[in-house]
Amino acid sequence: MKIYLVSLGAGLLVGVIYSLLNVRSPAPPVIALVGLLGILLGEQVVPLARRVFAGHPISVSVIMDDCRNHLFGRLPARGDKPADQS
Repeated sequence: MKIYLVSLGAGLLVGVIYSLLNVRSPAPPVIALVGLLGILLGEQVVPLARRVFAGHPISVSVIMDDCRNHLFGRLPARGDKPADQS
């Protein structure tokens, strides 16, 4: 989680610097990012629908196991070493 907060902080810092320099950000508009989120969420509909039509229940644990890794990647856990350390 710490790496996500660092990433957010770095983005905020760059945004402030861009604003102070009166430079437009090269980042895509928010509407494009919302569209990408829709794509990620939409990809999860088919596996969940297959599960429902097969007669299996949908629970929070199923969503956490099947969808979370695809949407967020492997999230760091406590005790994990940073990527630059082996």
